[in-house]
Amino acid sequence: MRKYWTRRGFLKTSGAAAIGIGLAADVLGGETAAAPSDRLNIGTIGYGGRGRGHTAVMLRRKDAKVTAICDVDKRRVKAGVAACKGTATGYHDFRKLIDHKDLDAVIVATPPHWHTLQAVAACKAGKDLFIEKPLTIWPGESQAIVRAAKENKSVTQVCTQIHARENYHRVVEIVRSGILGKVNAVRTFFKLGQTRRGIGTARNSAPPPYLDWEMYVGPAPMRPYNRLLNAGAAIDCSFMEFTGGWMPGMAPHTIDLPVWALELGLPSRVNCTGGRFVLEGAGNEPDVQEAQFQYPDRTMTWMMNLTNSYGWNFQGSGGRTRRLGVYFHGDEATLYANYGMYKVIPEGNPKAQLKLPEKTLPRSPGHHEDWIRCIKSRKQPSCNVFYHHNVNMPIALANLSMKLGRSIQIDTKTGDAIRDEEAAGAYQPKYRKPWKLS
Repeated sequence: MRKYWTRRGFLKTSGAAAIGIGLAADVLGGETAAAPSDRLNIGTIGYGGRGRGHTAVMLRRKDAKVTAICDVDKRRVKAGVAACKGTATGYHDFRKLIDHKDLDAVIVATPPHWHTLQAVAACKAGKDLFIEKPLTIWPGESQAIVRAAKENKSVTQVCTQIHARENYHRVVEIVRSGILGKVNAVRTFFKLGQTRRGIGTARNSAPPPYLDWEMYVGPAPMRPYNRLLNAGAAIDCSFMEFTGGWMPGMAPHTIDLPVWALELGLPSRVNCTGGRFVLEGAGNEPDVQEAQFQYPDRTMTWMMNLTNSYGWNFQGSGGRTRRLGVYFHGDEATLYANYGMYKVIPEGNPKAQLKLPEKTLPRSPGHHEDWIRCIKSRKQPSCNVFYHHNVNMPIALANLSMKLGRSIQIDTKTGDAIRDEEAAGAYQPKYRKPWKLS
């Protein structure tokens, strides 16, 4: 029996005392020391910008130890192992990391086309999971991760870190209080503010010697190496085969808020149109996407334009920049919000001052802290894959709708396409051999 399961038993029998100590330490601003045998052994798959950040958080904890680092870039593996100062083994193949002795939990911070295979493998191996957004690119992949996490009782956290912040909690409380009236429409948006040149261009070339391009591409369709394909998260979303574009890249943050505040399940119909009409640089992502999600008593939309942001600035100043946010339209008032602010505008008298509700939601201790505490208690964090499935599926379905050129009707209980064999057959990508979802 693995040490992890022994530790789970210890935490279960020692109960509230162990958890209470942790809570007290957080309130005081510190952490209690953990015996080496009671530390969580964590492995990071993908040591790019996000993976480095998550790993650094774990390295600062006394109750966690990073014991494995994996990346297809030899330089990153070396840097990750060095950062761990002797506690971690470096790996090139994520499967070997998952098999690492006494590993308890896995952080998946690879490009999105890898998420499903790595997350499912981790869950099936009995590991707990912290995974970057987007959860998946394809609808069937989202279903597969949920199924694997459920069957293997994995504690999971999807990294939409804005979910943990005070502003989002406050918006949820206001929307649920009823002061907006009946919310029949929600509009979410993202405007990037790129120029026509987009991300620019670069010639295809041989991959650098430190990068295993075959493993980087993995289950995606093979294509020649280009330095822009591996240049960081701000550019990754320009390539559909690896990320699904900017909608999976950014919509998880904004759609998360209405799904949470209105307790939305899966939509009954999804329709999305758009295309690449302006951008001339490298990449193949659409520069415009308009998606509509139909729920029983309201409609939600996603509006994206990578090259023009005017009008989507909450009546603020203009200029070329990134903008994002959410509008909740109720019959009594409208609330609009972004990551750090919100404002309520009464419908009848815009200058009226509405009495806002008291705070009622428990506040998050932070995305990473929430995950670690839940691993110990065997509860699910706030942004677990079962919750986030209701955020991810509409996004994945919207991309599929745009690809098919028509709307998709959905079974709201299963997420399956209804009376649509073509859509159902396209839920899952065709992975490049030898990769497959087992």
